[in-house]
This record gives sequence, structure tokens and C-alpha cells, in this order.
Amino acid sequence: MKSEKGDTLSLSSSDSDVREKSISTGCSRLNKEGSPSVEKAPLSETAKEMVKNALLRKSGGQDILEEYKSENTLKHRTRRQLVNILASDMTERHGRIPSRQQKEKYALGIISLFPALKDPFSPKGYEHFYDAQKGTGYLAWHLKTMSRTTAKRPAKEPSLPKDQGRPKRRKQVTTLPEQLDGDDCREAISFLVHTPEEASVLEKMKMTFQYRQDLVHDPERSADVFKTFPRFLDVKGLVNQDFNLLFGAEKSSKLLNKWDTTFKPKIIKKATQLTQSTDLRRLLKAAESHPESDDWDSDMATLLLLLHLLPPTAGRKKTKISPTDAADRMVLFNKSCSSIDECLKEREGKQPFILAVGRTRNKIDTYYVAVDKQLIPCHHTSSLSAFDELFKCHYVFNLSYDESLVHLYTFVQTTVFNIDVYSTDESPRVWAPKERGGSPSSAAM
Repeated sequence: MKSEKGDTLSLSSSDSDVREKSISTGCSRLNKEGSPSVEKAPLSETAKEMVKNALLRKSGGQDILEEYKSENTLKHRTRRQLVNILASDMTERHGRIPSRQQKEKYALGIISLFPALKDPFSPKGYEHFYDAQKGTGYLAWHLKTMSRTTAKRPAKEPSLPKDQGRPKRRKQVTTLPEQLDGDDCREAISFLVHTPEEASVLEKMKMTFQYRQDLVHDPERSADVFKTFPRFLDVKGLVNQDFNLLFGAEKSSKLLNKWDTTFKPKIIKKATQLTQSTDLRRLLKAAESHPESDDWDSDMATLLLLLHLLPPTAGRKKTKISPTDAADRMVLFNKSCSSIDECLKEREGKQPFILAVGRTRNKIDTYYVAVDKQLIPCHHTSSLSAFDELFKCHYVFNLSYDESLVHLYTFVQTTVFNIDVYSTDESPRVWAPKERGGSPSSAAM
């Protein structure tokens, strides 16, 4: 393959698409002298051949091609090997700091050669391998890792603000029921505190939604949300109602509607491919509803398996935490005869978590979402519904994700609920379950 150091390809520009579409598929064009000219291959084809030839030249590349041919997907470790080979090939051909266009061409080549690795939620399908706008993706991360072994470092590539795409960014709601303000709003809030009628509570909460959003996004007043709206603590369904107003009923129901048919079986299948620790085997047995299991029910066990697929990183505190320890920050079991108040007092931080109260972990009587030491009763008595409300609380109350659960929550945010898919700065770990699902349709889940 000839060197492409002079390549001026820009996959980010709109004219690249125009050039590709303008190529005729079956007819040659005439040059200035009127004789047939040779057609240029589409960009995706040249990129595909470049990646294929790179794999054929490198040790292990043929094995990657054969695995994809037989499985129509690549295992996680094989995908990492693919990225390693192509990053190495890129630096050999283009130097220690390849250009943005060169990285984009390799990313395009990957999804052209391996269509099942294409991400259906991103504009171009290859942003998880390289996103020119953010300077992120598998290729970018591995190139940065390689550069750290040399004396010089490449210029720092741009990244998104920390909370962009996450719950703490204010959502613009375009369609709302009638909203109250001024004295009418204050009167409705006073009425909410005293009325025993749940139907009236639901209606007045709808009409004060905008006031409540202003409250939770005001740093000086956000801590007063449960003092101002205490009915969250005794009327079920209010978290779901506010989330519906933010995103609509269709998006709000995605987790519960697709869990059994799309997400759950794939999570269990992928978890069986991980190194089997004692904790992992225990959760797999519970997830598969094994009769001998006395652990969490099948749905909660599967959610905790997802935490093993998307394990926490050390974060700012630089102290590594295991998936098992991180699980305690997502759900906490409290035996029926134990004091709930004592349990809440011992808990540090304001990030929400599930409090499951029952005789044993697989016989839970009541689920709550605990927020800042306050208990919100879950609308339904199932572990999946409890997790659904736990996730939604981040948006309803303007709460950041727990640092050890960021990868899990971001996966749920973008892949399950399809919220801020393009604007969220994701870790490569978050993309892994989507890629390992196989085809684009299964990747989308």
C-alpha cells in the first residue's frame, strides 16, 4: 500500500459526502480529451481496503478477520487487539501524531470492513472509534497511551465539559400542561402539603413542574425541594410523572418495555464471557433464576452484572473500587426488623440509591429510592421498577451520577433511554456492551 502522508481527506466535511455520492456506479466519465477516465473508489471502500491490508500485514490480523467471518461480531478482547494493530499501523505510516483526517479514515475503514461494529446512534457510525469533534474514541485513547511511552506528548485534544450530556444540564421542555406562577403557584404548593387526595396531588404537581425545575437547578435552593414538595415522600408515581414531563411517556417507558426482550438476555450472555469470580458466579446463578440461589431476584442480579461489564474506575480519588463495592452504592439491603433511620444515617453522600427492605434479598417487601437521606416510595414493588425510578431521580432532582456508577448510568442514559446520545462524552467502556451485541440492530438494543 502506498504511503498516504499527503492525504488531505476530511471525513468531517460535508463535501466528502458529496464527492462520494457523485461517483457513478457502472459508467466511466470522460476526461478533457474525451477519453474514458478511471473512477475513484468511494472513500469507504478505500478506507476498508486500507484497514484490511493493515490487518493482513500484522500478526494476529488474520485471526480477527476469521473471527468476524464466523461470528459476525468481535469479542471484547479481539476488538481491543484490532484497535492496537491499527493504531500501530497508523503511527508507522503517518508518524507519532497522525492527523485528524487519518484517524477518521481508519475509523471509517473499521465499520466498512466490520459493519456490525457500526454504532446506529451516532451521526457517522464510527465516533466510538474516533470522534474528531471531541478527540475521543478507541483509536484516540490508544494513541494517547502509546504517546505516553515516548519523550514527547501530542497536543491535548479537546474534550467536552464534565457535565455536558449528563443530568445536571437543564432540559428545555417544549410542551407542558398549564403552569402556575406567582400567588397561584404559592397557593397550589400550600394546597399540596395538606390535601389527602392523591389525584389532586398529581394534578397540582403537574401544574407546579416548571417552578420545581427552577428550584432544583438553583444551587442556593435545591436542598429545599423536599421541604417545598414533601409529597414526593408519601405519594407514589411523582418521580415518573416529572420524568414524563421532561422527556415524554414513550422515552420514559423504554427500560421497562425492552428489558426482558432486549437488554436482559444480552447482559447475561456477555457476563458469562467474563473471568468468573465468586461474586460473578453468584450473580449469574441469581440472574438465571437458579432454584438454589438465595440472592437478589433475577432483574436486580442482571443489573449488577451490568456493573461488572461496565466496572468503575478510580476517579478523582485515585482509589480503585470493585464492582461488588460499587454495587452497594446502587442498592442496599435492609432487613425488615432493622432500623431504616440508622441505615440512612450511616450513608454518606447525596447521590441516590435503592433501599430494599425485606426478609431476605430475594424476598423484598418494599423498595425506596433514598435521596439525601429522604425516602421516596417506589411506584411498583419490583427491582427493575426501583432501578428505573433511581435513574430518573437524577434528572428530576438535578443530581450528578455517583462517581463509581458513571459508566453504568451513562450506558443506561444513552443506550436505553437515548438521552443526549450525541452530546454525551462517553468512556470507551460504555461502548463495549453495545458493540459486543453483534449487528447494528442488536447494538441499539
